[in-house]
Amino acid sequence: MSIGNSPSEDRPSVGQAIQKARIDARLTVDEVSATTRVRVPIVHAIEQDDFSRCGGDVYARGHVRTLAKAVGLDPDELVAQYDAEHGGRPAPTPAAALFEAERIRPEPGRPNWTAAMVAAIVAVVGFVGFTLFGDDDSARTPVAQDGPSPDSAGEPDPAKPADPKPDPEPSVSESAIAAAPADKVTVKLVAEDGKSWFSAEAHNGRLLEEGVLQDGDSRTFTDDKRIDLVLGNAGAVTLFVNGKEVDKVGEVGQVQRVSYTKGDPEQG
Repeated sequence: MSIGNSPSEDRPSVGQAIQKARIDARLTVDEVSATTRVRVPIVHAIEQDDFSRCGGDVYARGHVRTLAKAVGLDPDELVAQYDAEHGGRPAPTPAAALFEAERIRPEPGRPNWTAAMVAAIVAVVGFVGFTLFGDDDSARTPVAQDGPSPDSAGEPDPAKPADPKPDPEPSVSESAIAAAPADKVTVKLVAEDGKSWFSAEAHNGRLLEEGVLQDGDSRTFTDDKRIDLVLGNAGAVTLFVNGKEVDKVGEVGQVQRVSYTKGDPEQG
């Protein structure tokens, strides 16, 4: 998380360059925010070279690139200036390494069910062996069978109905379709290949929720017109929009900003 350094004498800082280009383009902060989906307080902070509200250097670089495009500046040049003023470009971290510690951490206090099962099997085998090979004469005496003969044991009873098969549980896509009202836009996030930071906003800019979606967790959001999403690890998230699965949102470790409205899941 960084706050901009003071600009050099021969060129303005990153925030000053964005502010000047916005004013020259006759754009307000609200107009830039509506175009880029970057919230108004963050735009104000960046123009003052305060990047502490961006959530880290990765998100700050993304905001700088997005705002540069909106006000007509060269995004690559402005991002390079940001890197030069903030210690260089951050090295990419593989997504798997981020969560390795959680995967290998043992859970204390769990009972050893495997050992208990082996002990139970040994006890059952010992009891059966004692019954079959014991010295009791009664164990060798044939016992008359009151039930059906062995020849007819495998034939089903026509008067007895077959056991009904249980209905299969609905899949994730089926449950997403069932939960999607036709007159609204519904977005369901499912973390299937890791975890990801996310932010969801309604069409009026109201923040619905933001945080970290753990591996295996899901969130569902509904709005009358539009839902705007920011995904910090897009490759780990599967989206279901209005009951339909979106093919691919992005790559692992990639930050994606997408918007969806009613109807087919076409990105807005």
